[in-house]
Amino acid sequence: MNSSSEPPLTLAELEAKYSIYCKALRTLLLEGKNQKAIERTVCWDRLATLHNSLPKRYKSPVYLFCLFSREIERDKTLNNG
Repeated sequence: MNSSSEPPLTLAELEAKYSIYCKALRTLLLEGKNQKAIERTVCWDRLATLHNSLPKRYKSPVYLFCLFSREIERDKTLNNG
C-alpha cells in the first residue's frame, strides 16, 4: 500500500492515531458505506494491523464495525422516537 518513498508506520504511530481511525470508520458508516467497501480503506487496514499486533489491547475492525453500526442505529432510533 505504501509507495517506495514512504516509510512504514511504526506501531507507536498507529497507536497514536487509533482514535482517528475509529472516527474514520464511524464516518464511513454514517455515509452508508457497506463492509466490503470499508474493508478496502486505509483506516480498516490500520485497525487490523493494531489488532493483529496487540489483540488484547485493540479490538478487530470487524468487531468495531458491528459495535459502531449498532450505536449508529440506536442513535437514529432515539432521535426519531
